Amino acid sequence: MRQSDRKKCENIIHTSSIAAGVIGAGLAQVPVADSVALLPVQTGMIMQLAKVFHKNMDAEGAVAILGQQVVQAAGKQLAKEAGKQLAKEVLKKIPVAGNIANASIAASLTEGLGWAVATMFANG
Repeated sequence: MRQSDRKKCENIIHTSSIAAGVIGAGLAQVPVADSVALLPVQTGMIMQLAKVFHKNMDAEGAVAILGQQVVQAAGKQLAKEAGKQLAKEVLKKIPVAGNIANASIAASLTEGLGWAVATMFANG
């Protein structure tokens, strides 16, 4: 990945991760709401990353990539993710601590997703 492309990716991914963290913090006590609210943020991030690498990408294609990345991550780390999800659901019930934990999880998952997609685009 060229340095200029990497810098563009950093800006896109970090901005999306911050947005995801804000959503995660704000919706921590609402079951499943953060997952639904994160979809447009992550889809938009994928579409912006596609532009960096001159890929033609619409929302439908971005959602397909998002689904593919989720399935691959689930296949590799199912137990780990299940544990995180359980901890997330338990922590959601605790005001402030749940918001902080949910924000951290949403931001880190979005960050990881962004770099996985950027690497995929950069490699072909």
